[in-house]
Amino acid sequence: MSVKSLLSRPIARITAARESKKSRDAHVRQQRLLQHLLERAQFTAFGRDHGLKKGMSLQQYQSAVPVRDYEGLKPWMDRAVKGESDVLWPGLPDYFCKTSGTTSGAKFIPITPDSMSNHIGSAQNALLQYIHNSKNTRFVDGKMIFLQGSPILSKTEGGILMGRLSGIVAHHVPDYLQANRLPSLEANCTEPWEAKVNAIVEETKDQDLRLISGIPSWVQNYFERLLEVTGANTVKEVFPNFEVFVFGGVAFEPYRERFRELIGGDVDTVELFPASEGFFAYQDELEGPGLRLNVDDGIFYEFIPASEYFETDRRRLGLHEIELGVQYALIITSNAGLWSYDIGDTVKFISQDPYRLIVTGRIKHFTSAFGEHVIAEEVEGAVQDAMALAGGVVAEFHVAPEVNPVDGLPYHEWFVEFSESPADASAFAGAVNDGVILRNPYYRDLIAGSILQNARLRPLEKGAFHQAMSNRGKLGGQNKPPRLANSREFAEELERADETLKQESN
Repeated sequence: MSVKSLLSRPIARITAARESKKSRDAHVRQQRLLQHLLERAQFTAFGRDHGLKKGMSLQQYQSAVPVRDYEGLKPWMDRAVKGESDVLWPGLPDYFCKTSGTTSGAKFIPITPDSMSNHIGSAQNALLQYIHNSKNTRFVDGKMIFLQGSPILSKTEGGILMGRLSGIVAHHVPDYLQANRLPSLEANCTEPWEAKVNAIVEETKDQDLRLISGIPSWVQNYFERLLEVTGANTVKEVFPNFEVFVFGGVAFEPYRERFRELIGGDVDTVELFPASEGFFAYQDELEGPGLRLNVDDGIFYEFIPASEYFETDRRRLGLHEIELGVQYALIITSNAGLWSYDIGDTVKFISQDPYRLIVTGRIKHFTSAFGEHVIAEEVEGAVQDAMALAGGVVAEFHVAPEVNPVDGLPYHEWFVEFSESPADASAFAGAVNDGVILRNPYYRDLIAGSILQNARLRPLEKGAFHQAMSNRGKLGGQNKPPRLANSREFAEELERADETLKQESN
C-alpha cells in the first residue's frame, strides 16, 4: 500500500464528516448563501438592473428576478462573452463552457474564480466519500481513465478561454492524480470521436486501469472497441483490477445489464450530477438510490413543481418547502453569475435528512403528443421491467409518437438497439407498454379509452444509434442520444441509419 493510499483514508474521513455537517443545517446554509450572492452581485450590471441587494427576502428576490433559460440571460451573457467586466458576477469569468444551445445556437456558460472549486471539489468529495464508505483505496495505486471532451481551449471574442466543461476541468486535475491519469494529452485531443476512442484503446489496453469515468453510452463504446482490439471476452480480462466506475449525465439503470455483460461482472459505481452550470450532487452511500445535494457550495436552489411548470402562476419553492416523491424542475442561482436559471433538468427527492435526490429527466424532454406527458424515469423503468420479464439486453432506445399511422390508432414507437435480443420481441413490446401503463395514469387512460393502441417495437441493427449520432455530428464528449421526443425527427434518423446498416450487411 502506497503512502498516497494510506493518506487517503484519514482525508476521506475528514471530508465525509465535513460534508455531513453541512447537510444537517442545509436550509440555514441556503439562506446564508443567497444573502452572500446578493451582496456580491449588487454592483454588477445585472444586480443594478434588478435592484439586487443584501437583506432581500426570498420572496423579494423572486419578484425581482424571473426564472430564465439561456435565451433569457443572453443579453447579459453576450456582454460578458465580449469581455465586459462586472456583468453577471464581479470581474471576468475564468472560462466559458461552450455547449449546444436551442434557439440561440451555442451557449456560453461562465466559470468564475469563485465557482471553479464547485466543479473540482465536488468530484474529489465524491471519490473521498466512496473511500470513506468502502474503505477501498486500491484504485488510488493504479491507473484511472476519464473519458472526456477535448482539453484544447480557444478564446471568446473578449479573450476569455473557452471549451467543453470536461476539457476545462482536465486542466485542473490535482497533482496527486496526474501520474495515474489517462488518457494522455495527445490521445485526449484526437478528433473525431471514433479516432479518439481508437487512440485511447491503444494507449490503455496494456495498463493497470482500476477506475474508469465517463458518460455510460461513451464508456460502453470504449469497452466494445477495447474488446474488439484485444480479442478478450470481458473488460475484466483486460483490466483484472478494474473495480470502480464513475458516471454521470444519464441514468445508468438502462445500461447496467450491458455493462455487466461487457465487464464480466459487477463493479462499484459512483454516480455524479455535474453540468456546465454547476456540480449539484453526488452519491454518498454505497447502496441505495439518491445523490446528496451540494447545499453549501456556491449554488442556491429553487424548485418548480413539474406539474405547474407551464402555468403562469407556478410556484418557486425553496429547499425547505420541497416534498418527497414530487417531480421538480431545478432552478439555480450561483456564484458563476447565473440568476434563477432554469437548467432544464427534473429531480425528485427521496430524503430530506440529508437532502438526496434522483435525476428524473429533462423538463422539455418528454413524449406528450397525445397529452400523456411520459417522462424519462417512466420509460427507463419500463425498460428494466421488460428486460426482467422478457429477457434481452438493451444497448440504447428512443421513444417517439406515431401520430398518423397508415392503419389503426396512433401509438408510441420504441426504437431499441439490443446487445442481446429477447427470445420473443412481441413479449418485450408488451412488457414496455405495460411498464409505462403502470407508471403513467394518462397513458393508461389513453390505452383503455382506445385513443392509442399498444406500443410498437422496432428493433434496430447494432450500431444504429452510433450511426445516427455520427450523422448528427454529435459523437462523443457530453452528447447523449435523446430517450424521448414529441416529433419523429430523431426516429427518422434512426430509420435511415438502420436501413444503411442493413444494406451494408447484405
